[in-house]
Amino acid sequence: MSRIFYFLLSVFLALYCLTTHSEVLSTPPIQLATSYQQDIKVAEYLVSEKLDGVRGYWDGKQMLTRSGRKIALPADFSAGFPNTVIDGELWLGRDRFEQISSLVRRQHVPDSEWQAVTFMIFDLPQHPGPFIERYAAMKVLVEKAASSHLQVIKQEVVDSTEALLQQLDSIVAADGEGLMLHYQQAYYTVGRSDLIVKLKPKFDAEAVVIGHTQGKGKYRDMLGALLVKTPQGLVFKIGSGLSDKQRETPPLIGSVITYQYLGLTQNGTPRFATFLRERPSQ
Repeated sequence: MSRIFYFLLSVFLALYCLTTHSEVLSTPPIQLATSYQQDIKVAEYLVSEKLDGVRGYWDGKQMLTRSGRKIALPADFSAGFPNTVIDGELWLGRDRFEQISSLVRRQHVPDSEWQAVTFMIFDLPQHPGPFIERYAAMKVLVEKAASSHLQVIKQEVVDSTEALLQQLDSIVAADGEGLMLHYQQAYYTVGRSDLIVKLKPKFDAEAVVIGHTQGKGKYRDMLGALLVKTPQGLVFKIGSGLSDKQRETPPLIGSVITYQYLGLTQNGTPRFATFLRERPSQ
């Protein structure tokens, strides 16, 4: 009986992988952002909302994820897309990352589920000009394509750091993720670039340590993560931000720690929670 069970289980897992994972092709040559630094001259950048979607790389014929997996787009969705290489974001709207992520991972999806998705363009990797010229070219590209699923992310000039932070507060208050800053005279370069910057809010909160999990790999025989509980009763793990010394002697069960996080998932769990410090005992 056990052999039959494990055979059926292996068949099920194989079928699951086929239906939820696509073939890995070559990794697309994309540009990556760095984190915001306060000394940049904000007025020299174009600023846009950082969309909480899935990055897509249209190579002129097909859509790839940033890791090189082919996305199974319905023919109707990409009809009218140009044969130009486009860097952008597959987006369903603010605070809907889980839904678009699930949709992109699946291989057999009814076309109707893609109708509300938009491919938001934020760059043209093969355009030879600086970003200010690429932005103008993106708008022309969308006008000529006449596709309801193709849009350009709005870019605008912000005069000062104060105005930038006010815009960030406005976006976050409306359930947005943050802002992106593109240096106007920057050319598209593959890899991490200091001329494209992401600005996201960080929040601090406190939680009580209710457990420890065992580490693996280089953290074997040390703490892997803290199991914590918020005042609202939410339980989750924090494994980032801990030093080796803290992993050897972790905060005791019952102690209160402060952590940082970048917004909440739809089920209310802190996103990218990172250990910050242990609160001194009273």
